[in-house]
Amino acid sequence: MKLVLSQEQQELRAAVRAFLAAASPPPRAREGYDPAVYARLNGELGLAGLLVAEEYGGAGAGFADLAVALEETGAVLLPGPFLATTFAAIALAGVPDKELLTGIAEGRIAATLARPHTGIPLRDGTVTGTLPQVLSGMEADVLLLPATTGDGLVMTAVDLHGEGVTRTPLETLDITRGQARVELGGAAARVLGPAPAGVGDRLAVALAAEQLGVMRAALDAIVAYAKVRVAFGRYIGSYQGVKHKLADMHGKLEQAESIVRYAAWAADESPDELPEAAALAQAYVGRACFEVARDHLLLHGGIGYTWEHDAHLYYKRAKTDEVLLGPPRAHRARLADLLEL
Repeated sequence: MKLVLSQEQQELRAAVRAFLAAASPPPRAREGYDPAVYARLNGELGLAGLLVAEEYGGAGAGFADLAVALEETGAVLLPGPFLATTFAAIALAGVPDKELLTGIAEGRIAATLARPHTGIPLRDGTVTGTLPQVLSGMEADVLLLPATTGDGLVMTAVDLHGEGVTRTPLETLDITRGQARVELGGAAARVLGPAPAGVGDRLAVALAAEQLGVMRAALDAIVAYAKVRVAFGRYIGSYQGVKHKLADMHGKLEQAESIVRYAAWAADESPDELPEAAALAQAYVGRACFEVARDHLLLHGGIGYTWEHDAHLYYKRAKTDEVLLGPPRAHRARLADLLEL
């Protein structure tokens, strides 16, 4: 097991960080999805194609590399369909489709993945039903939809610009990344193959990597603030209550990083360990991310509660991510079952 970044991964992190610092710093997250930034993200760095096999034009990288990229996009609260497209690419690894994978790798296609077990039936090549919450549903071009048939669950692809599809943007807690209600009324669905197993575990690893980035950025911000903010003639970082809270936050970050690195390694190298690693990642990292973002907001004092400050953006992203794949209690229960506790 390798929990330390390789030289190549450190270089990837530096390249992604430098690009995002210039093209999409945290204050720009308020402006929402910028297709031009997304196009550059894929054109210059090829991030959407990290997991895509080389035969389809991707980098053929693994989850350890993907985690590095997602940590950086999480740190700047990158708006848009990058995480949703990553989820779709993870699902497509089990049902490879040249058209979709090539489009994702080239940055031409933004995709999203419906939550598993939607219960929507496939009849005569069409699907009818309602998906109440679809991540980046307004920005995505293609929806990957697990649909039921007489022979079981299959993965289908639905053109979100096609007939029989109605999309309604939702008012969400996280204003930096939208969701949509998608109504399917006899929409054409192309069958890609049997729904692959183990997708949920890999989604959990990817999300935990983004949460790690949110945690790190929030902690960095409050540490920097504690060094310059003066209250009652002293820097607030010198007060015991603040120092202890920052130490607790740092401890959570260190644990979260080890868990994410282990989960990413398991996704690449040890599929037998992946279910436990993925459940642990969401059981711990999801909650820890929210707690760090919450405390970072509180320690900013009054300025942290203002609309103009970025603290509330991290708080909202952390809370949204915490429940994106189900509440932490569900992951704790699954982990307990896997460990036969």
